[in-house]
Amino acid sequence: MPTECLFRDDSYLKECEARVVAVTEQGGIVLDRTVFYANSGGQPGDTGALITADGTRIAIDNAIYTDAAKSEIAHVPAPASRALKLGDTVSAAIDWDKRYARMRMHTALHLLSAVLPYAVTGGSVGESESRLDFDIPEAGLDKDAITAKVNEMIASDAAVSSRWISDAELAANPGLVKTMSVQPPMGTGRVRLIAIANLDLQPCGGTHVRSVKEIGAVRVTQIEKKGKQNRRVRLALA
Repeated sequence: MPTECLFRDDSYLKECEARVVAVTEQGGIVLDRTVFYANSGGQPGDTGALITADGTRIAIDNAIYTDAAKSEIAHVPAPASRALKLGDTVSAAIDWDKRYARMRMHTALHLLSAVLPYAVTGGSVGESESRLDFDIPEAGLDKDAITAKVNEMIASDAAVSSRWISDAELAANPGLVKTMSVQPPMGTGRVRLIAIANLDLQPCGGTHVRSVKEIGAVRVTQIEKKGKQNRRVRLALA
């Protein structure tokens, strides 16, 4: 059963009321709606808790998609957690500090991909440091120069917004896709675009801040050669 993914329209929602609609063979709890971001696109799944009507807190260690179309989310409870049954109502609450740090970092990676306009071959979002891998034939990358350009973008206070386009519209505009290793979720008929005003536009299912100024200062900590044409650029919150 499809999960209503509230985080796709509002990344700032910290909790919501929900109902248990399924429990997977592995014990994952499927809700009719959720604020939990599910692990995908290099961004880890949210942690947090499900709080029952009697106040019991069930710690959630991860959130994952159960299907290739990324339409249903299972909340992975901590070991030995209380079992829930179909129809139970809960309050789903994420670990906000961890989520917000990832929102800042994920948005910063979009800016990094705008500074380095090369195909992205991989990436990972963390709370304090993240990375993107680029398909770049020659090195010649300067950490300080890249840092300065990203921070200049952050200082612009550009607005970050999202909108939906159809699968057909994306297929007609393949240049929007920067990632070689991770393709945007398709198959539901629509794809979510993240726009950073006058700076970047690309399909992405991740969570982001509303303005780049929320990111704060960042710095490129390391540039690694990971292959003949692969350069790994690590970016950290300063």
